[in-house]
Amino acid sequence: MGIKVKARQMKLAVGPSAGQYRFIMQADIYSTLKQDKVISEASLRSGIAKGTISATWEAIGDVIKNWATEGHSVPIPGLGTMRFGVRANAVEDVEDVSTSLITSRRVIFTPSTDIKQELKNTSINITCYDKEGNLIKQVNSADDGTVDEDPDDTGTDEEEDGNQQLG
Repeated sequence: MGIKVKARQMKLAVGPSAGQYRFIMQADIYSTLKQDKVISEASLRSGIAKGTISATWEAIGDVIKNWATEGHSVPIPGLGTMRFGVRANAVEDVEDVSTSLITSRRVIFTPSTDIKQELKNTSINITCYDKEGNLIKQVNSADDGTVDEDPDDTGTDEEEDGNQQLG
């Protein structure tokens, strides 16, 4: 199995190529799994009763939510870590610092090296469609599997628009 990507020919509405057609790629989301399906599968794979896994799942979710709101970076077993952060405008004078500088609150997820390696090793299959929705080409990955490093991993980054990301 691999990651399925759709490349659709679409007319650009903004930017220097506005009005021109370009192939825009995006990952094809197969479906959103329901929590009950995940719990059932975990029960089958582990031999642990579904009710026990369900109670544990809820408890772990509550712990992660509570600890993250207290400022902790919380490990999610086998996946990575999650923490909360904000984006805020930068100011020169301490007298100007206030919560009004915060432009957004964010959930920051940092994947584990195992997850990054899994992504690197996963094939990508691209299906291309023209502007009428007709299939015109299929491509299988031949890339080196480069995985972007998340710029949020560094904690605070100055952005071009003067905003800072604070984790």
